[in-house]
Amino acid sequence: MSNAPLWSPSNERRKGARLSEFAAHFAPEVLDDFDYGKLHERALADPAAFWSAVWDYAGIVGEKGDEPFIVNASEMPGAQFFPGARLNFAENLLHGRGEGDALVFWGEDKVKRRVSWNRLRGDVSALQRVLQDTGVGVGDRVAAMMPNMPETVAAMLAASGLGAVWSSCSPDFGDRGVLDRFGQIEPTVLITCDGYWYNGKAIDIGEKLERIVRQLPTVKTVIVVDYLGNAEAVISTIPNAQPYPDASGDSTVHFERLPFNHPLYILYSSGTTGIPKCIVHGAGGTLLQHVKEQQLLADIRPSDRFFYFTTCGWMMWNWLVSGLASEATLLLYDGSPFALDGRILFDYAETERMTHFGTSAKFIDAVKKADLTPSETHDLSSVRFMSSTGSPLAPESFGFVYESIRSDIHLASISGGTDIVSCFVGGNPWGPVYRGEIQAPGLGMAADVWDDAGKPLNEGKGELVCTQPFPSMPISFWNDPDGEKYQSAYFDRFENVWCHGDFAEWTDHGGMIIHGRSDATLNPGGVRIGTAEIYAQVEQIPQVTEALAIGQSWDDDVRVVLFVRLSEGAELDDTLKSEIKQKVRNGASPRHVPTKIIAVDDIPRTKSGKITELAVRDIVHGRAVKNQEALANPEALALFADLDELKH
Repeated sequence: MSNAPLWSPSNERRKGARLSEFAAHFAPEVLDDFDYGKLHERALADPAAFWSAVWDYAGIVGEKGDEPFIVNASEMPGAQFFPGARLNFAENLLHGRGEGDALVFWGEDKVKRRVSWNRLRGDVSALQRVLQDTGVGVGDRVAAMMPNMPETVAAMLAASGLGAVWSSCSPDFGDRGVLDRFGQIEPTVLITCDGYWYNGKAIDIGEKLERIVRQLPTVKTVIVVDYLGNAEAVISTIPNAQPYPDASGDSTVHFERLPFNHPLYILYSSGTTGIPKCIVHGAGGTLLQHVKEQQLLADIRPSDRFFYFTTCGWMMWNWLVSGLASEATLLLYDGSPFALDGRILFDYAETERMTHFGTSAKFIDAVKKADLTPSETHDLSSVRFMSSTGSPLAPESFGFVYESIRSDIHLASISGGTDIVSCFVGGNPWGPVYRGEIQAPGLGMAADVWDDAGKPLNEGKGELVCTQPFPSMPISFWNDPDGEKYQSAYFDRFENVWCHGDFAEWTDHGGMIIHGRSDATLNPGGVRIGTAEIYAQVEQIPQVTEALAIGQSWDDDVRVVLFVRLSEGAELDDTLKSEIKQKVRNGASPRHVPTKIIAVDDIPRTKSGKITELAVRDIVHGRAVKNQEALANPEALALFADLDELKH
């Protein structure tokens, strides 16, 4: 990597950052030179004081309780944060008042709506009455199969206000994908829609919904949102279904204050290796972690215009809605991010004066490959922060953001996951941005890189671990009474240390590079290689739209096999194969060079848009993929089965 930063914040920007305001109270000595590393060390040295300071700075509504603020502080799992606290998640998100925008919604170019803070409270109040009439109370599950739209946010707030547990997926999930998730948690209420828009097409889900509801016997009430205009017809086919309620003049919202670790969300592992794990997250830990990341590291302020491209089946939706706790306006979007020839999200950013633009690494790469130059076609002067996650952001994509989207922007590649509903590493508003690097570990997160023997690695690649407890650790897995699945998922590798399953390395600047999932790493000749290093090179080639690499067992070793999806009109001839191999050899290393390169028409991905290397690896080795419903395009797996090219 080049030693020259792509961007550095001005001194004025550093001084005005919310992080500086926080540090002035918690660790004023670091402000002399805006030393993020020193602040990070201070937070880890006294975690109880740090998280208490975050609580106070963010103005968390509730009773913090008496000290100690952490019990069993060295145990993972086992640590308890704020054992005497009582709060309600929804109460902390519904600060706002008045007719200003709480939510703005675009459904591609078909629907545009605005919801004021007052209207949002009215919608939450009306929904709570429906839930209470159904008997929903503390600990009951409310499930949603919904687009990312205002009704979904209101429904989550209504449920969590009552102390119910929220779980959601997107309406493009197939029957099995929905039932494998919601069938495990036995919801009392299902909130859904009549359909959704995608790529300009209206997709009706009435028949699918009817089949799903028949197989969810615990559901007492189905609430149907009228998105396409077909809700009345859908309701007529489903027992105990009713329309989404109209807000009345009464905007009284009930907030049940509960212990810090009361269950708030149930999220799901991707599930491509079996039935999805149900990961239970607590209200207090989720709230505290999100306000820390959003206010201190993303610099979100009241009245900011906060966008993240996400569906309701990805943890970034849960992260996005927490922006209400900072009194930001949420910019919600449902549909294809490439609608209107890839312009739609930049149209949205310009029209709504977006301040925070959150998206995926794949989206940025696709915009680059489409030869779009948003900085020339759109006024993006309001956007001061851009965030990327979902997969590692390639070094060239960093450069593209500054060259073709906006030159004066804080670009933060962030990484964490569903498991922690937040990030281990991400942005630092005081620090420079270097090509290909995540800036820093999150405050309060003891992230590190270890070798196989459990020794820290100051340089070189190893396992991403976290060596101290943090508030947003899952409180449990659903249906895991003895905690065996939970223990196995994170703590079997290194005792009392969270092992996240990412292959990572520190940089000279104190940042981090994520090389992909460690269970998808390649091991030719016994040397571990991250797949992201290959993609970063291959996807620079114009003829290659997307790539996926696996290790194939061969001759008592592992050989690297690269699948490529080509741009229209391109052909995988010997010249292109040689170009790919040379690019990988020069940009990564000779060990990264694929032995086989095969063109495919499609690459399987999860519902949240991540390519699924493990499913392809299983298919290539003749093993069944247990839960194809977790994939957005399971039919693509057939393209990788029984390939002649891999038999010699």
